[in-house]
Amino acid sequence: MSEKSESVTNYMATKLITFSPEMDIREATKVLLQKRISGAPVTNRKGKLIGMLSEKDCIQLIVSGDYNQHPSGKGTVEDFMSKDVKAINSSTTIDEVAYHFVNSHFRRFPVVQDGRLVGQISRRDVLRAIDKRRPNVTHVPSSWKPRIPTA
Repeated sequence: MSEKSESVTNYMATKLITFSPEMDIREATKVLLQKRISGAPVTNRKGKLIGMLSEKDCIQLIVSGDYNQHPSGKGTVEDFMSKDVKAINSSTTIDEVAYHFVNSHFRRFPVVQDGRLVGQISRRDVLRAIDKRRPNVTHVPSSWKPRIPTA
């Protein structure tokens, strides 16, 4: 009765906004605002995932300027990005990534193949996969018959 879980590659986004580590942090913040996204992967010139930049990371501009004598509003994406990134391999199934979402605070995971960024899977993508799995009921148990709507 259990159907084989599909790969995340069937549902992931592949046209991503990415940042380079050398990009000015203020420019990256403007991109997040203009594109109405809460974060994006950071890749090197070879397309290898090296970090993630989130709204929370960008908010550090205020904190680092006030408390660490860091010039407020200056720096690169690399200075502020999260470097310890949880990535999902392209061979991961929807069921496996659903488990990761349930057991973490992340809203999306970058998807990599041989270390290179190939996409991103979000909670919403998993919901689309779940919605596609609607059960195909071929008969109604007799105990349900009194409760079947007639209209």
